[in-house]
Amino acid sequence: MKKRLLSAALAMTMVFSLAACGGSESGDSAAVTGSVFSEASGDAASGDASGVKIGVIYIGDENEGYTASHMEGIDEMQEALGLSDDQVIEKTGIAEDESCYDAAVDLAEQGCNIIFATSFGHESYILQAATEYPEIQFFHATGYQAASSGLSNVHNYFTKIYEARYVAGIVAGMKLNEMIENGDITADEAKLGYVGAYPYAEVVSGYTAFFLGVRSVCESATMEVQYTNSWADMSAESEVAQQLIADGCVLISQHADTTGAPSACEEAGVPCVGYNVDMISVAPTTALVSSTNKWGVYYTEAVQAVINGETVDADWAEGFETDAVALTELNEAAIADGTEEAVEAAIAAIKDGTLHVFDTTTFTIGGESLESLIEAGGEDYTDNADYVSDGYYHESEIISAPSFDIRIDGITELNAE
Repeated sequence: MKKRLLSAALAMTMVFSLAACGGSESGDSAAVTGSVFSEASGDAASGDASGVKIGVIYIGDENEGYTASHMEGIDEMQEALGLSDDQVIEKTGIAEDESCYDAAVDLAEQGCNIIFATSFGHESYILQAATEYPEIQFFHATGYQAASSGLSNVHNYFTKIYEARYVAGIVAGMKLNEMIENGDITADEAKLGYVGAYPYAEVVSGYTAFFLGVRSVCESATMEVQYTNSWADMSAESEVAQQLIADGCVLISQHADTTGAPSACEEAGVPCVGYNVDMISVAPTTALVSSTNKWGVYYTEAVQAVINGETVDADWAEGFETDAVALTELNEAAIADGTEEAVEAAIAAIKDGTLHVFDTTTFTIGGESLESLIEAGGEDYTDNADYVSDGYYHESEIISAPSFDIRIDGITELNAE
C-alpha cells in the first residue's frame, strides 16, 4: 500500500487546497454490476476484488493538503479491501482542463474499471469520458451533475462537513463565553472573523453552519466574512486574518486551505478555528480545533459496492453518523472549560436527529423567517422551497453540491465578487 508521510516541517508550511462542493443522499441511483469485470478477472457478485482496478485523478499531490487527505482515504480503502498496489493508479497535478479528460482516458485504456476525480472543475471532463466509456464507473468529488446527466455510470460524492463546522462553532462559542466571563471582552465585542475562499454556496453553507454553532452557546456573537478569492493563498489568508483582527474580530475561523490565518492568529494572540487539518502545530497557543473530512469512508463503500455489483447512489453525503466528518484534537491549552462535554453532546444530538444544523428557528433573514420569505414568493427564496420542511433546511440531502447560500442576519459579508 502506498503510504504518504509528511514531515513536521512540511506540515508547518503546507498549502491546503480545496476545490470543492458538497454531497447528498438523493434518491437517484444507478445499479453497477459485474459487467465492469471480465470473467477471468473476478466475480463481482461474489465480492471477489481481484478484477478491480482503480484510477484516481488528483488536482494536487501529497504536498498539498486537500489532495493529501484524499490520498489518505484511498490508502484506507486499499487496506480495508486488501487491494494490491498494482490495482491502484494515481495521477497527480491534473488541472481543471482538458488534461483531466486525457488522464481519464489514459486510466481507462490502462484497464481501470473505477475512476475517481477529486476537484470541482474536473466534472465536465469526467462526464465526457463517462459517455465514451459506459462500462467504467466514474466517481466525482464535489460535483453536482451526476443525477441530471442521464449517465448511469457517474456518481457525485462529498461529506456533510457543515455538521463538523457547526460543532467547531460550539468550540468557538465556548471560547467567546470564557473571554466574556474573564472580562477580556464584553458581550457586545464577541465578533468573529471568517477567512473565506470564494462566495460560493459551499463556503456560505460552511460559514453559516459555523456561526449557528457559535450562536447556540453565545447569543451575542456576530461575524464578519472577508474573501481571498483563492482556495489556497497563504499570504492572502494571513492578510485577511490580520484585517479581520484590525476590524475588531476576537476569534478567527476559515474556509481557506493554508496555515496563513492560524499563523497570523498565533502572532496576534487571537483564538482560531481551522479547516481540514490540525492547526496546533502552527498555532500552539491559539488554535482551538479544526473540522475535517474523512474520505476513506466513501472510497471504501463505493469500491466495495462496485465489487459486489450493488446499487451506487448518484449522489452521496454522510457526516458524523458514519464518521465521514470529524473534529481534530481539541487543544487543551486553548479551549474553554466544558468544551469537550459540549462537543460530545452536540455530536450525539446530530447523530440521533434531535439537532439539525440549519434549524430555521435559529436564524432570520432581514428579520424574517425563511419559511415566511418562501411563502411570500420572493424570487430569491422560492428556489429553497424544496429544501425546507419539518422546520429545517435539508442541506446535502437533495442535491450533491452544498446549496445553502442564504445570507442570514448577524453576518456581514465584505468584498464578495
